[in-house]
Amino acid sequence: MIMDASKSDRLILGHPAGVTFLAFTETWERFSFYGMRALLVLYLVQQLLLPGHIENVAGMAGFRSAVEGVTGPLSTQAFASQMFGLYAGLVYLTPIFGGLIADRWLGAKTTVLLGIALMAGGHLLMAFEVTTLAALLLLILGSGCLKGNIAAQVGHLYPAGEEARRAEGYTLFSTGINIGGAVGPLVCGVVAQVWGWHYGFGLAGVFMLLAAAVYLAGLRHFAPEKPRGAGIASAGSLTAPERQMVGMIFFVLFLGIWQGFAYDVLFNSGFIFLSQRVDLATAFGTVPEAWFASEDSAASVLIVPVLIAVWKWQERWGKSHNELQKIAVGGVFMALSALSLALGDYLAGSAKVALVWPVVGFGLSGIGFMFMWPTTLSLISRRAPIKVVSLLMALAYFTNFISGVFTGWLGRFYEVLPPWQFWCGSAAMAMVGTVSIWLLGSAITKRMDRLSGEITAPA
Repeated sequence: MIMDASKSDRLILGHPAGVTFLAFTETWERFSFYGMRALLVLYLVQQLLLPGHIENVAGMAGFRSAVEGVTGPLSTQAFASQMFGLYAGLVYLTPIFGGLIADRWLGAKTTVLLGIALMAGGHLLMAFEVTTLAALLLLILGSGCLKGNIAAQVGHLYPAGEEARRAEGYTLFSTGINIGGAVGPLVCGVVAQVWGWHYGFGLAGVFMLLAAAVYLAGLRHFAPEKPRGAGIASAGSLTAPERQMVGMIFFVLFLGIWQGFAYDVLFNSGFIFLSQRVDLATAFGTVPEAWFASEDSAASVLIVPVLIAVWKWQERWGKSHNELQKIAVGGVFMALSALSLALGDYLAGSAKVALVWPVVGFGLSGIGFMFMWPTTLSLISRRAPIKVVSLLMALAYFTNFISGVFTGWLGRFYEVLPPWQFWCGSAAMAMVGTVSIWLLGSAITKRMDRLSGEITAPA
């Protein structure tokens, strides 16, 4: 069992102090990551992949040849979507290996620091065209070392039996993520628009160094680490109930990935939609496309006190929703987000889409995220057998790998379909997972409850 740090550590807002340091580490790491991500697909379409620039990128000819060897010839926009999708997906594949490295060799704390160093180097290399592919590789590897391990450390700060506090802790942790996600695109978007793309990327690298400083300052507040190798378990070392629980977690992640498709496509084809179809001019100047990523994250932050108040009220009156019901509610918001873009495009006809429609869409996506993602992390932290908790936390991010790569592939249809049809399809994908969770959620929860009892029962 993971040792509890909350009993001896001081509390901040009723939670272990370590949660605050982990949340603020993620604030600055997400500032960098989301700031860069909000610029990337537009940078690819509007500059890097154009003649006179693409030739400057070391390894780009071979990389494009390899991608098109699988997909067939791609237009500049389709290749940009596919390239962005591969990057957005791979940053969520490598946490599986990061979890193995932490559990087997380095421990979570050292692995997180390694990830921060790699990501800082990657962000700084994005400031130069020639090193773009090398920069993306460092960001992918660094994210793998950081993501699953830092998220797992949140759950380790709470003792068994404090599921409600753990869920609140993950909500606070996700708030840190979304503060950085709101401020990063806002600042990097302005810097890129005024001084150029590379200054925006370089600024993201500077803030990764701040993330390292915060994490180092909080080391003494984190839970003690389990012995090396304790987190690695073969199928044979798990009991039958533990193996069944792992299977149930896999099934929940599969249902949730359909909502992830609708979310991720907003940050791929959605930004191309903003630049091509939306009237971004206002009385105060042109709105940078990157600011919509900030809106998504800001909505996630602003909704937190409302969600916590509602969930506490429901718990007090015995009407609280379980984790799967919350994930399903998030899926409804994701579908409405995509439908707002579809409706705006349909009503606009051949004219530009009014600004209000993407404002509504990206706001709804941020609310949906807070129902889905922290709840999923909390479920895994609570339900996963302790022998594989870090690995299963990393596998939660693996679903984002599938979603990122898939939405990169979907980008080719944005060119051939009317945008409103494209966004209706996105809404339909979100509802596939949502309806499935509503129909199966009660049976899944009862099954997990029974398995949890068998796992914790004395031998």
